[in-house]
Amino acid sequence: MTVFAIETATRQIEGFDRSRMVIRTFFDEATFTASHVVHDPASRLAAIIDPVLDYDPSSGRTSHGSADAVVDHIRNNDLTVDWLLETHAHADHLTAAPYLQEKVGGKIAIGHLITTVQGVFAKLFNTGDDFRHDGSQFDRLFEDGDQFNIGSVPVIALHVPGHTPADLAYVVGDSVFVGDTLFMPDYGTARCDFPGGDAQALYQSVRRILSLPDHTRLFMCHDYMAEGRDYYAWESTVAEEREHNIHVHQGVTEKEFVAMRTTRDRTLDMPRLILPSVQVNMRAGFFPEAEDNGTRYLKIPLDVL
Repeated sequence: MTVFAIETATRQIEGFDRSRMVIRTFFDEATFTASHVVHDPASRLAAIIDPVLDYDPSSGRTSHGSADAVVDHIRNNDLTVDWLLETHAHADHLTAAPYLQEKVGGKIAIGHLITTVQGVFAKLFNTGDDFRHDGSQFDRLFEDGDQFNIGSVPVIALHVPGHTPADLAYVVGDSVFVGDTLFMPDYGTARCDFPGGDAQALYQSVRRILSLPDHTRLFMCHDYMAEGRDYYAWESTVAEEREHNIHVHQGVTEKEFVAMRTTRDRTLDMPRLILPSVQVNMRAGFFPEAEDNGTRYLKIPLDVL
């Protein structure tokens, strides 16, 4: 991770006119996932961040209600999709990126260390030689500090490992889409007990994000409605997180955070959709090839996790 990326992001945030960007969020209550559509009103170019494919684990059936709501928004607003951005290989929902690519276009992108995640889970699921661990299922792999645009809106990719080794946050205009790095202040931070997770790395990643200007808007990937709150929320600011985040507010030391996060993670159940999600998401959302009977299958490893 480079200091240059944060310095560049800070200058971008401080100089950005918020009227140059429109953000629309779609919340999937079944997986507690916030997907975001960002567009440049001047060019009508857009990016979709962390889209959801509906999946019923009891029947193994997929559907597209959540993704179709995004498609309707794109078409109703006459937008052209440039990017389908993944913050990481999610363990709690299947990505709808390939479905959306087919419907509205866009390049599927993720952090370049997805190759590490692919290597770990290829062994778990015994994917065989046909599955490549080189990230080639994605159209673009971003590294820390990489810059691109959504129309005239500048974007910087920030590597923010900890939840997984490959997590990215996207600094879009004056806002950061933080993935699973942070939650709303009253809920805290992401777990770090998946393969390659690291509480110390997460602490450093959070501090990196919270070094940005106070007014920087932060958009979450999830909200689980913290106790005492009766509505879902997915937007805060650097100042709010720095002051009020229950796990990592200003003054919490790295040692304190690592002890808290490690202890808490031991009490958590595995995500309900982790096994189907990871198998699909490490493939950029594409399903495994059909077997000789024409049916595609996902694997359930027994007595391993």
